[in-house]
Amino acid sequence: MYERMLNKKVIPSCEEIEEYVGEENYERLEKLETILSERYDLNRELKFPFGNSYGWGYKYSHRTKHLCYLFFEKDAITVTIQIGTNELEIFNRKFDSFLPKTQELWENRYLCGNGGGWIHYRILSDRELSDVLRLIAIKKMPVMV
Repeated sequence: MYERMLNKKVIPSCEEIEEYVGEENYERLEKLETILSERYDLNRELKFPFGNSYGWGYKYSHRTKHLCYLFFEKDAITVTIQIGTNELEIFNRKFDSFLPKTQELWENRYLCGNGGGWIHYRILSDRELSDVLRLIAIKKMPVMV
């Protein structure tokens, strides 16, 4: 159902990305970028990372600090974010304030480091987008450029 853009040989255009993810999800992507641009010295790169199963997406960074990946899916977008060992204390203090979906994704994360891990968050609502933005803020405190 949520197929990814898996043809590594064809670099997608903005128009193709918008059509693929759908209007509502493209608006969420733009909202995410607008907010990140307000909070960070944002760098966006179109990439095909992690082998052949993740597909095309954007890598977002603040200067040299990686913030997250956003992958294009048919009628959806998925953000992949790592919460590392250094962010765990802050994350754990805020854990109960996250949506049940966010909590479940964390409980089932791909473990790495000393208790940290990666989550793949398919954003299907504006409330979920808000949680993703809060996760990114834990990863890197906004600098308000």
